[in-house]
Amino acid sequence: MRVLICIAMLISMVGIQSSFCNAVVQKPLEDSRELQLQDMLVMFLLPHMREKLAVVYSDVLSAPGGPDIYPYFVDVKHIERVNGFRGFDFLITLFAFPTVGPHIPVGEDVFTYQISAAGVRLIHFEHLKGPNKDDFPPNYKDLLK
Repeated sequence: MRVLICIAMLISMVGIQSSFCNAVVQKPLEDSRELQLQDMLVMFLLPHMREKLAVVYSDVLSAPGGPDIYPYFVDVKHIERVNGFRGFDFLITLFAFPTVGPHIPVGEDVFTYQISAAGVRLIHFEHLKGPNKDDFPPNYKDLLK
């Protein structure tokens, strides 16, 4: 009987844990030069992304400063040179999965930035999905407005 109770508890904890891990984006299993450059670019863009997310989520989250965004929850979907070979004007599209607290997913967002000699400019932003209150454990529901 105790074994069954332990198994039931383990299964329920795994079920709860998996709901918090849904924001994890599958990444390659080994390093490459391309992946290193993409990761550096994401690190460079994180402050710009955080700034936008703080505004977008301010009406649904009470977390100060908005949701967190971690580089391993950002997926580079597309990069293109705008003005051809060896041109230094780029468009980069990123899928982001912001979180609060212990990596509780609060949404999905798409950013498209223009990166050029003039700097970084947000070209397009799309908020695909907002927070789901069912994903929040009871002790973190106060982060929702």
